[in-house]
Amino acid sequence: MDVRLLQKLEEILPKENILTDEPLSKHTGFRTGGAADFFVTVENYDTIKKIITLAISEKITYYIIGNGSNLLVSDNGFRGIMIRLSTLPEPVFEDYGADAVKVTASAGCSLSKLANVCAARGLKGLEFAAGIPGTVGGAVVMNAGAYGGEIGDCIISAVIMDPEGNIRVYEKEELCMGYRTSILQEKEGIVLNASFVLREGNPDEIRRIISELAAKRREKQPLEYPSCGSTFKRPAGNFAGKLIEEAGLKGFSIGDATVSEKHAGFVINKGEATSAEIYSLIMEVQKRVFENSGVMLEPEVKLLGF
Repeated sequence: MDVRLLQKLEEILPKENILTDEPLSKHTGFRTGGAADFFVTVENYDTIKKIITLAISEKITYYIIGNGSNLLVSDNGFRGIMIRLSTLPEPVFEDYGADAVKVTASAGCSLSKLANVCAARGLKGLEFAAGIPGTVGGAVVMNAGAYGGEIGDCIISAVIMDPEGNIRVYEKEELCMGYRTSILQEKEGIVLNASFVLREGNPDEIRRIISELAAKRREKQPLEYPSCGSTFKRPAGNFAGKLIEEAGLKGFSIGDATVSEKHAGFVINKGEATSAEIYSLIMEVQKRVFENSGVMLEPEVKLLGF
């Protein structure tokens, strides 16, 4: 452990917000991954800026993590500072015209929590997000979506910090949102918060929709196993799960890393899978699907350390 770096971090953060040699298997959807040298939880913009400035000055790698629900980390872990954004402050609601409401949520806020809080207030537009396990920040970067809805449908703007610590608002058009992508996958920046426009509706009807989508997930997705959700992006004009199944890969395993029997679009950890096994399985699925169909699947999961 770098004692000098730890001392510098303790000048910025409370000691309870700093973990050393923290197993990332505790913080990722697959429940795999080695340890991070430093794992810190940050509660305000000024502190984020100080940590990034420290990392850059010390030539230390840093990485922003939300719920880790779409992240596969190498078994070798992460040499540097892993930064998790706090879930606070609570979402803020403002009138936004006739029957519309603007809701602003911190990047660390759980997407599921935000969708359910909005539902309780009778606000519709985020029902699709109630079952997505990520955070608001990650959802903006990935333009997360499910069941015909996506973040880009209702986002107004996002507050972004660049690597130099400059903060500015990106309007929806500037975010260049597409299928599971945004400008933030090409341009360095940290989402600090995001604002969405939602419409007033019937709370009971909104909850009913959320419950129906949750039932569909339980029926069709292997939620009983650790995973990062859909492992591959949907190829144009087709479905990843369909192509994987047609390649005869349903149930295919490398160690405990397995293509789900329930939904071939999901790679799951059936017990003691390593990140290396999951990575090898992803590569093998890509190879065999391409050989079978001519389609090269693109991972939706973010790979760190490979």
